[in-house]
Amino acid sequence: MTLRASYVPFGDNNRTMQIATLVLLILELFIKGAKSASMSEIENHLELGREMLAKGQLSDALSHYHAAVEGDPNNYLTFFKRGTVFLALGKARFALQDFSKVLEIKPDFTSARMQRGSLYFKVGDYENALIDFERVLNDDPYNAVVNDQYNRIPAALDQWKVVKTREAMNDYQTVIHLVSQLLELSPMSIEFRKARANAFIKENDILSAISDLRSVNKLTQDSTDGYFQIAQLLYDIGHATSALKEIRECLKLDPENKNCFPLYKKLKKVEKALSNAEAFKEEQKYEDCVASAELVLKHENEVQMIIFGAKQLLCSCMMKDEEFSKAIKHCTEAINIFKDPNVLCDRAEAHIGAEFYDDAIRDYQAAIELDEHLQKAKEGIEKAKRMQKQSEKRDYYKILGVKRNASKQEIVKAYRKAAQKWHPDNFRDNDKKLAEKKFIDIAAAKEVLTDPEKRRQFDAGEDPLDPEAGRGNGFGGGSPFTHFHHGSPFQFKFHFN
Repeated sequence: MTLRASYVPFGDNNRTMQIATLVLLILELFIKGAKSASMSEIENHLELGREMLAKGQLSDALSHYHAAVEGDPNNYLTFFKRGTVFLALGKARFALQDFSKVLEIKPDFTSARMQRGSLYFKVGDYENALIDFERVLNDDPYNAVVNDQYNRIPAALDQWKVVKTREAMNDYQTVIHLVSQLLELSPMSIEFRKARANAFIKENDILSAISDLRSVNKLTQDSTDGYFQIAQLLYDIGHATSALKEIRECLKLDPENKNCFPLYKKLKKVEKALSNAEAFKEEQKYEDCVASAELVLKHENEVQMIIFGAKQLLCSCMMKDEEFSKAIKHCTEAINIFKDPNVLCDRAEAHIGAEFYDDAIRDYQAAIELDEHLQKAKEGIEKAKRMQKQSEKRDYYKILGVKRNASKQEIVKAYRKAAQKWHPDNFRDNDKKLAEKKFIDIAAAKEVLTDPEKRRQFDAGEDPLDPEAGRGNGFGGGSPFTHFHHGSPFQFKFHFN
């Protein structure tokens, strides 16, 4: 555009008018140019939004549609496009807002009304769905999709009334069944999912309840109450680590939340102690495992499944540390809270250590009744029977006075001490015969327990030196004292009468 300003050389007033006219023309050009640039940017965002949508990159598409809406807040088509993206992302509340804005700008936009009615149907707002569907059917009476959903609404409303009645009667199984049917029609209904979650909780199906509450949380767009409830339920069933993750999500939204913050402080201590106990157990640091598990019980004395977790660890770690009586006590306390087949197996192992073989067999059988495929329980029964039979014979650990988890170095040290004590040359007459027998047993114990394969056999309930097993004299075919001539620190002479 070319600007022309006439020059009139008469008086200051005329000159002022000319300047004012020129300025207005320039401003008009700037405004038109800015609008043109703005429209160009909007079109660019819309095009990029379409491209992202085609690639399935919904979040990126949404960002471009946000920019387009901000650039032109009166364009109903832009709101409509953003609404469809919100819908695809499962953000029903924002999609409804956009479709409602479209109809505010253009009330006769039938596609937007149909989308909004369908969305009302999916979120379970049947009254508003009916209003939108009736408007659509006035213009398009043979619309198959709308007719189908419209005709389902009366029965759905009646079914929801039945749900409320059954809730009042505490008939939660029926509630779960009926609400599940409603959710097939309206999967985005917060009210329906809360109702089913509550029924699951009443039926003690906590994991199913948590699944529904997660959906509620997603539909409500990050609710602190939702995170708190999920965390509390997870903690109640003993999932401390998962509960801690949920409570942290709550605190991201509200760092000083009156419900989440106190629970977080407690959860952090309990979860750390439980995690440490598990780690120490894996590292075979059983005393540290016990200390950490006992710390859990200092922080928590009410939530039964957390107490169960601590007792289970005490049971297992004390059993492995050969504190059999204490292990049996904690195992029993854990089983009284929750009858777990693995804890029954741990208690059975402790019974074996304490030489209560009949009790061990009963525990293994009880574990199999709970889990018929539990192989360690099946193997445990056979082991307990072998150990019971073996108990009538020599116990090499007892002979040397060492624990079953003793190292080779500890075994050799115990052997030397016992060999010195029971050397036959230190005794006379009848005592000498007793010492000879003791000394033979000590030598046998050292042979078995310092040989990895023979020790493994003995730990499994078989005596590798048992003469009845076809091993000649019980020492692999050699003399029980052969090893004294091959590097033993003791050189003894024997004077047998």
